[in-house]
Amino acid sequence: MGDWLGNFGILCLLGASAACSVQGPHQLSGQMPDKTTRQMAKERLCAVVVTESKDISAWSHGEFAIASAPKDADGGSAAPISEDGYFLTADHVLADAGDKSVYVIYANGGRVVTHQARIVWRSSADDLAILHVPIKTPYYYQWSDSHRKIFKGHPVIHGGMSTGSRSTSGVLQTTLAPEGFLTGNRAFKMDIPLEPGDSGGPVIDAYGNLIGINSAVEFLIPMETAIFIDSEGVRPNTHRIEELIRKDRSSRKSH
Repeated sequence: MGDWLGNFGILCLLGASAACSVQGPHQLSGQMPDKTTRQMAKERLCAVVVTESKDISAWSHGEFAIASAPKDADGGSAAPISEDGYFLTADHVLADAGDKSVYVIYANGGRVVTHQARIVWRSSADDLAILHVPIKTPYYYQWSDSHRKIFKGHPVIHGGMSTGSRSTSGVLQTTLAPEGFLTGNRAFKMDIPLEPGDSGGPVIDAYGNLIGINSAVEFLIPMETAIFIDSEGVRPNTHRIEELIRKDRSSRKSH
C-alpha cells in the first residue's frame, strides 16, 4: 500500500471545502494561476484506486482512513474531461490493474463520490488512459486552445491528489507547438515537484484549462541525495481523445 493513500483524507477535505463554485471552466484576470484557479482544481480533484476489493464503500464512508483501506490498494490521480463521466489518467497508474477493480474518487464540486470505473482505452507507449464511470461529472476540464502554441515559461499549476493542494505555481520548461489533426502526443516538462499519487493528475493554466497530464518526475541522485530536476507531462492529441470518447459513447448507446 503506497504512501499516497494518506492523501485521501485531503481529497475529502478539499471536496468539502469546494462551495460557492461555478460549473465549467471560466476566464480569470491576469496570467498567473490564482486562488480561483486553485478552487477549480479542488472542485475537480480526482483519485484512481486499483484494488482486488470488489466494494470499497466502507472505506469511502469512513472518509478513506488508512486503517480501513484495502491492503493492496494502489493508484494515482486523474482529470475529468467531460460532463458524462470520462476521465484521463496516466497509463502507468493502471499498471497493476489486470483483473483488479478500478475506482474513481471524484470531488464533484464538494460532494465526493466514489464509483467503479471501466477502462475505455490504454496506451503504454503514450502513458495515457481513459476511464469511464456512469455518473454525471459537471465539474470537468476543457482543453486549452489546441491551435495556439504554448511557450516555455507559461505559468501552470498541477492538480494531483498528493501535492496539488499545496504546490506552488510553476512554469513549463518546454514549448508545445500547435496541434494538428495528424500531430501525435507531445511530452513536456515543468518545474513543479510531484510525489507518488500525482501521476495522471491535470496540469492547468491560469484560466483553468487543461494543458496535459502528469506523467513522471526526474531527480538527480548523487551520493544518495535526491535533487529535483523537473517533472514530466503529456499533452495528448485532443482530437484523438475526443474521437475515442465519441466512439465509446456510440458503443454504449448501441448496447
